[in-house]
Amino acid sequence: MNHRTNMQADADAPVLSLQGVSKRIGSKWIVSQLSFDVHKGEVVGLLGPNGAGKTTTIRMIAGLIGMTEGDVLVRGSSIRNDWKQAIRHIGAIIENPEFYPYMTGYDNLKQYQRMNPWISRERIDEVVRLVGLEQAMKKKVKAYSLGMRQRLGIAQALLHEPSVLILDEPTNGLDPAGIREMRDYLKNIAREEGISILVSSHLLLEMEQLCSRVVVIQDGKLVTVRSIGGGSGEAVQPGQQEAMRVMFRVGRLEEAKRLLEGLDLAEVLAVNPEQSEMILSLQYKDIPGVVERLGSGRIPIYLITELKQSLEDEFLKWTGGNQIA
Repeated sequence: MNHRTNMQADADAPVLSLQGVSKRIGSKWIVSQLSFDVHKGEVVGLLGPNGAGKTTTIRMIAGLIGMTEGDVLVRGSSIRNDWKQAIRHIGAIIENPEFYPYMTGYDNLKQYQRMNPWISRERIDEVVRLVGLEQAMKKKVKAYSLGMRQRLGIAQALLHEPSVLILDEPTNGLDPAGIREMRDYLKNIAREEGISILVSSHLLLEMEQLCSRVVVIQDGKLVTVRSIGGGSGEAVQPGQQEAMRVMFRVGRLEEAKRLLEGLDLAEVLAVNPEQSEMILSLQYKDIPGVVERLGSGRIPIYLITELKQSLEDEFLKWTGGNQIA
């Protein structure tokens, strides 16, 4: 393998890889054989109902509790066997960040810098800019809003230039403006720093707008890994492709329906004569074939729209209706 191929392999390697991670307490398996990857610069949501094992999983990734089986690799280093090397690449906020309230934001970050003397003043300025706290660093933390304290916590977690940032419910307690602000800063961090972000949250709409993928777990087991936010709607994991629901608005609706009834590429789910629309179930790759079939019958096509389910609808389907938390 040449140098360029080696570089490409390194670039393609996951930043964070869970490999059959399991946790047993007594006779109960809290997490069982959980495996998924997170790649450079992507934001991945960890979702699951009450008691699914989300917080336990995050604590194992961060090395706060031990694993019964499996391993977590961070930039190729094992949390189990080389904790010091692996943890260097992780920044995390597992619960609410704690600061000295009577010190300024800047002095709180300086305290962290004293424990890690290789962190430069320039790096402090960089992370402060990334989280948008330039105007607040001379204020005492006791005067910070909840959103500002959360962003200061993220700044602290980024000081040592980690490869992956792990956040457990980072928008808890924030108002809508604070949630949107947090989302924008997290996207910016992933984009500008190339940092991978794994975030758990009970706010499904927020996950839909923030994440490129979601990992759904239930009873400590992997349910699915899904692309969201403009993905094709196909599952990421092999063998889990699902049909799409696509609406076609056409002329001569009944004739169009007859043309497609003998076609294996698509199934007609419903017809709406008033709007001259039909809803088809088909694979993404088969849309051109349907268009070609309608075109061969000289059927006018006015509109083609994918009918996407919301993340909430998808989540309830994946977990059998269990509520998230």
